[in-house]
Amino acid sequence: MPLPSQPLRKLGFLTIGLFDEADPRKGHESTLEIIQLGERLGFDSAWLRHRHLQYGISSPVAVLAAASQRTTRIELGTAVIPLGWENPLRLAEDLATVDILSGGRLNPGISVGPPMHYDQVKQALYPDTADAEDFGYDRVARLLDFVRGKPATDFSGVEGFEVFSDRVQPQAPGLGRRLWYGGGSLRSAQWAGEHAMNFLTSSVVKAEESEDFAEVQLSHVRAFRAHHPDGDRARVSQGLVVIPTDSASPEQRAKYEAYAEKRLPRTATPQGPARLMFAPDLVGTSAEIAERLYAHAAFREIDEVAFALPFTFEHDDYVQILTDIATRLGPALGWQASAQHA
Repeated sequence: MPLPSQPLRKLGFLTIGLFDEADPRKGHESTLEIIQLGERLGFDSAWLRHRHLQYGISSPVAVLAAASQRTTRIELGTAVIPLGWENPLRLAEDLATVDILSGGRLNPGISVGPPMHYDQVKQALYPDTADAEDFGYDRVARLLDFVRGKPATDFSGVEGFEVFSDRVQPQAPGLGRRLWYGGGSLRSAQWAGEHAMNFLTSSVVKAEESEDFAEVQLSHVRAFRAHHPDGDRARVSQGLVVIPTDSASPEQRAKYEAYAEKRLPRTATPQGPARLMFAPDLVGTSAEIAERLYAHAAFREIDEVAFALPFTFEHDDYVQILTDIATRLGPALGWQASAQHA
């Protein structure tokens, strides 16, 4: 088995937090329990996806506020908040508040672009300004400015008995360096680097200069670092779907293999007008998955991951998958549990 240039330094996981419409609390509690399990297993980070008008967590920042009170060490991230649904000033306040509550553990991941199904939702979301909203990088730049302490107003001082600040409050030390951009294109990778963000690259990229997923992802990693002030030390996290089967039951193994097989055809060629390329889900023993990762061109140039959990599995499946990742796959990739460093 070829060895990577450096051992895996940070091991995280990403979950969508599905719930039943008739009993939404159960799904949210399951997600919090999974985050707590991740901390016990030594994971460095836990990340939540963001789903609007679906049966997945719609407010990951609120859920992470709860998670911050049930954990003490694990970093808590979003992958990713679609900024088209957000007011950057208000979001900056929420992010700073949760970061303070967590003791500086928040890692907000964001992305831009029009909200999904915008024509159907714009009257509910932006009834008066739908056609004037800007869903480009300027929206991210506004959030960065507010989080990093630039003035939001030219008014400050005392008015009556109240004291006003010209900056977002609270100010969360270090949060501005823990903002991540979730990008799937060369342009996004370059922009994130130029604005000194961290970069999340997932199992979806745009087929621009190649139709080989790993080659495309590698080009994004290199473009990001080439434009980042920290150069090769700039942080990149890769988010492929991995499903180790070491301790899985025969029934679980069959379910996992069927899930990956159903999703495999979409990985063969670029999909849709945006020419999206999808990475295959990695199912097998930890040794088998490690070998496939070591052969992945982009994986060889990163030392952080946030492996994505499949969407539709049961709580017990996630417990098994996370346990195998922490106890078998992580060590096979050179990772050591954070508890060992405490």
